[in-house]
Amino acid sequence: MDSKLITLKKNGQITLPIKIREAVSLTENDQLAITIKDGQIILQPVITIPKDQAWFWTKEWQEEELEAEHDIKTGNIKTFRNAEELIADLRSEE
Repeated sequence: MDSKLITLKKNGQITLPIKIREAVSLTENDQLAITIKDGQIILQPVITIPKDQAWFWTKEWQEEELEAEHDIKTGNIKTFRNAEELIADLRSEE
């Protein structure tokens, strides 16, 4: 994408041109990380995760999610008509 010229406004505000926003699918209230590298300002879209949901994105949890997804795709699952059937199956494995 070609360089675009923008103007720094009062209080350091800038407006990202629509073609730039569309190119990286930015919408209102999206967050950007800003860093300086070799004299350049770099903006990167980021997705923040609420602290109470961070467990879901741990390496261990994601590995187990992939395993569960694989089991579902390959039919390596059991289904039950009700909770009593599930409990009976769990007890039979003891």
